[in-house]
Amino acid sequence: MIALISDIHGNYTALKEVLKEIDLMGIDTVYCLGDVVGYYSQVNECCEELRKRGIVSVMGNHDWYIAARSFCPRSQSVNDCLAYQRTVISEQNLQWLRSFPVFMTVGDLSMVHGGWTNPVDEYLDPSEEYFARVEGKYFASGHVHRQFATQYGDKVYCNPGSVGQPRDDDPKAAFATFDGENFFLHRVEYDIIPVGELMEEAGFSGYYYGCLRTGSKKMQW
Repeated sequence: MIALISDIHGNYTALKEVLKEIDLMGIDTVYCLGDVVGYYSQVNECCEELRKRGIVSVMGNHDWYIAARSFCPRSQSVNDCLAYQRTVISEQNLQWLRSFPVFMTVGDLSMVHGGWTNPVDEYLDPSEEYFARVEGKYFASGHVHRQFATQYGDKVYCNPGSVGQPRDDDPKAAFATFDGENFFLHRVEYDIIPVGELMEEAGFSGYYYGCLRTGSKKMQW
């Protein structure tokens, strides 16, 4: 059994609760589907927790923005957060982000952040037709912050949802597990108040973290 996490986005409070649940399940192997950074203030803590545990991550679009000194073409609010994170991220964590692969394969499981047309920044619209063009049987990606697992013909796809910023109308942090044949979806409650307090200390208003209360999308992607 392995665990799949994704879209942590600097939300260390949520990450700690998810990893605590994974530990209680006795799962030693965890993979991250990208976007360790972005949005929230504890980017170093999130990077260091994954580094300490040896959790391998694929490259997410927010990871790329920081690693490549780039920016988001879709959202000023995203760029506001990125500008702050560039001032606080450590050089060690920056170099770690730059080491991320754009895809991983573990056994029969293929993993990317976005999709198999654009691994880093595709907003995947999964279908039987889509996966008929992709080699493999089991697939997992993040990016859209919505948790689900569905079979498309003889292919099985899972989005584990977002640890740090759910957008499927459920504010609980999300992750998935995979036993080699089946995906299982999990949610974990956590306290969002410390996240908001740290964002306020960093100079951000409730606009930037208010969506955490409802698990709905209030900021642009």
